Amino acid sequence: MSSVIALRRAALLLVAAAGFFLLTHAHAQAQWWKRAPVDFEECADAAEKAATKSEKTSALADCNAKFAGRRKAGGGYSYYDFLQDRTFDIAGPNPTPDEQKKIDAAYTAYLAKERRSNEAAEAAARQQREQQELQARQLQQVALRTDVARVPVPVERPKVQQTVGQRSKGACTKGSFSCEWPRLSESLNDLKKLFNPTPSKPAKKG
Repeated sequence: MSSVIALRRAALLLVAAAGFFLLTHAHAQAQWWKRAPVDFEECADAAEKAATKSEKTSALADCNAKFAGRRKAGGGYSYYDFLQDRTFDIAGPNPTPDEQKKIDAAYTAYLAKERRSNEAAEAAARQQREQQELQARQLQQVALRTDVARVPVPVERPKVQQTVGQRSKGACTKGSFSCEWPRLSESLNDLKKLFNPTPSKPAKKG
């Protein structure tokens, strides 16, 4: 009786051990098939199979954190640096230390170029403002000179010219026609009277 019980216990232990071995082997195979993704694209494909939308969003965020590069159509990977708005070619899914040094050096040169560009733009704007201020001052000076020129200058009132017969002797130049004409006119009138006497009117009969 005791031997039968012992045999049954041994059989149960053997079955349990075999079951444990099979489960361990299956789990190992499952882990081999579910290897870690090698780049962002593989990681994103696995994230797409998530059960819920929130799990999918979380998995894609994890993919972005793990892999900085993206596959190129012709092979290799590219890295986009949003600070420079520029893409760099890299060998793997993430930049190597040497590749990262080149990216950082390019960013330093980019900042220096931006600073020079901003300084040139500020200098051009400052020069334009100075030119506009100078032109405004010149226009103001021209306007002031124009206003001064438009003010009428006081002119002496012209004297009323006297008629020929009323001119004073002091204002008449001796020997000029304007001075001699009145006397000549009187002499002509006297001659007309001499040669053409006025006929006397006939006396009225009473």
